[in-house]
Amino acid sequence: MNTDPVSAHKDWRGKVEIVSRVKIDNKEALSVAYTPGVAAPCLEIEKNPALSFELTRRGNLVAVITDGTAVLGLGDIGALAAMPVMEGKCALFKEFADVDAFPLCIDTDNTDEFINTVKLLAGNFGGINLEDIAAPRCFEIESRLKALNLGIPIFHDDQHGTAIVVHAAILNTLRLTGKKAADITAVINGAGAAGCAIARRLKSAGVGDVILVDIDGIITADKTYSNPAHEKLKLITNKNKKSGLLADAMKNADVFVGVSRPNLVTAEMVASMAAKSAVFAMANPTPEIMPIEAKKAGAYVVGTGRSDFPNQINNVLAFPGIFKGALASRASDITDEMMYRAGQAIAECVSDDELSPDCIIPNPFDKRVSEAVAKAVSGK
Repeated sequence: MNTDPVSAHKDWRGKVEIVSRVKIDNKEALSVAYTPGVAAPCLEIEKNPALSFELTRRGNLVAVITDGTAVLGLGDIGALAAMPVMEGKCALFKEFADVDAFPLCIDTDNTDEFINTVKLLAGNFGGINLEDIAAPRCFEIESRLKALNLGIPIFHDDQHGTAIVVHAAILNTLRLTGKKAADITAVINGAGAAGCAIARRLKSAGVGDVILVDIDGIITADKTYSNPAHEKLKLITNKNKKSGLLADAMKNADVFVGVSRPNLVTAEMVASMAAKSAVFAMANPTPEIMPIEAKKAGAYVVGTGRSDFPNQINNVLAFPGIFKGALASRASDITDEMMYRAGQAIAECVSDDELSPDCIIPNPFDKRVSEAVAKAVSGK
């Protein structure tokens, strides 16, 4: 395989393609797959639109949609430049869950226009995966699309996929250390889409206290924030009313989750954490603290977003199986309960024999994961 990214993408000329599921090599096949035979399923769908899930590929097709405003670690690079990432996401859907996905990059910074475009396209798909949309706009887009009751699940992976995998990592950290969720404090550095979703997921999962830290310091109930998500989260986080900066938040914390920027965490900060602490430094490509430094400073469990270190916190453990399960059960929404079960399913893919400080999360290539997550989500 060509390992130079630009050269490889030039060779591939795209990572996804349309492949016919039907062999059309004679007049009879042509007459059934196209005219005149195609008229019959068209008329059935006209009478009953729900049959579009059975008579077309819609039942196994997800739209991966972005506006290009928060692409990986690249920021606002625009819709067109986001296409390689959206194609990559589609390739992961197919590879890990045999779910077909199609990339759609919508070139607008107008929220109403974006939402209306997705609404008009929704009937072509069985699910919508929102991707790489900047906060706080992403919160509004997701909530307004859900409120339209389009009949298919709307899922912002940067928020919920990340949160689900972090939840799984913490579940197994608790298994390993013997700590209880209700007794621990988790610090999240980075209060964007992922950070806010992780905070909500951990509170929903019964974590005793969650402290959210943004660029200005700890989010506290006595301050007013322009971001509506911060205004809501300040009411359910930081129950002990800590104030100050990241270093202050990390003192005696059990878990650190970084969804922020490189090199923000020092050895001294890690050393100030509670015994058997966990550090999930997920900034890419350079984490908030390198694993070897975190371990030397006393962290018991360390994970990153990278594949070249143990415990990779990777969304691919979540979203393919989540959509596979949602599509199989014809779900109209991916609920909080489904996401909770998905996190449990990921955690349970690590057996008691496998569980160790360097193995608290499954390998992304573990074939059991997407099936376990799909089963948990669908309830089947």
